[in-house]
Amino acid sequence: MRRDVSVRELPTGEHMRIVKHRYMPIGLSEAEVSYLPRACVVTGVHGDELEGQYVIYELVRRLLAQPQNLAGVVDVYPAVNPMGMGAIERGIPQFDLDMDRIFPGNHGASPFEAMAADLVEDVRGAQVAFDLHSSDIYLRELPQIRINEESAERLLPLARLANVDYVWVHESAVVLKGTFAYSMNSLDVPTLVVEAGVGMRITPEVGEQLAIGILSVLAHVGVWTGPLPLVRSPQVSTDGAVRYLHAEAAGMFVPRVTFGKEVKEGQVIGHILDCGSATVLQELRSPVCGLLFTLREYPLVYPGNLIARVLGGASC
Repeated sequence: MRRDVSVRELPTGEHMRIVKHRYMPIGLSEAEVSYLPRACVVTGVHGDELEGQYVIYELVRRLLAQPQNLAGVVDVYPAVNPMGMGAIERGIPQFDLDMDRIFPGNHGASPFEAMAADLVEDVRGAQVAFDLHSSDIYLRELPQIRINEESAERLLPLARLANVDYVWVHESAVVLKGTFAYSMNSLDVPTLVVEAGVGMRITPEVGEQLAIGILSVLAHVGVWTGPLPLVRSPQVSTDGAVRYLHAEAAGMFVPRVTFGKEVKEGQVIGHILDCGSATVLQELRSPVCGLLFTLREYPLVYPGNLIARVLGGASC
């Protein structure tokens, strides 16, 4: 079932709309399913983050293949920022506006803030929600969930079921209050922020991994009763366990490790090259033994650019 959640006319005369697709048990009416548990999957808040599209495809494909196992409602919102997706831009084109900084929205403000408020009202009351994101075009991220330490006690049990490789618990001071996830958690809807893959790309194995994880969480909240494969047990850390590697020179970064694997202390992560003179400008080595969960994807770098993040604490 497809329906408009929000439609607003823009100054250009065009209309921007947020659409959702609803999946519910066979043979039940809207009134009957209103008493069932509900899960919401939101993506496309940033227009240049496309990994969530394939996650939704894999999730819906599984729901449609086994409709008899759907015990609750699944609402899917594939394109919260359709203008950004159409223009391949992170924010809303021509308005220089990051949609993930205006939640919970305001019906009396701009069309975009009103649309954010409409989305919040539509998701309100769900048993769980997912906010799916990719990295940008510069970095590749291992499938992970990022949560605010204020919500950790409630969200960590769900995050452990979500088939991600890593759960990163952030300090409250670095959590942005204008985000969709912060707003929904404040409204008592447990909302998991998922980061995975790379911007402007689709990585099929990431979509498959996260679709299984979402079904695992849906089973936990009573929305899904179908069989599930074993999900991976994620590493969990706070900010203090993460080590960063930055560029100290401008050049071309060439990785020398396999992304998403354990690295040893002192292991070479990659080199920054001056290709014209065949010179190695910088050799980057891991400061700790740990999981390489972020790695530079775009080769051209400048001083200060993030190259990698390593989760320390491995027994390598």
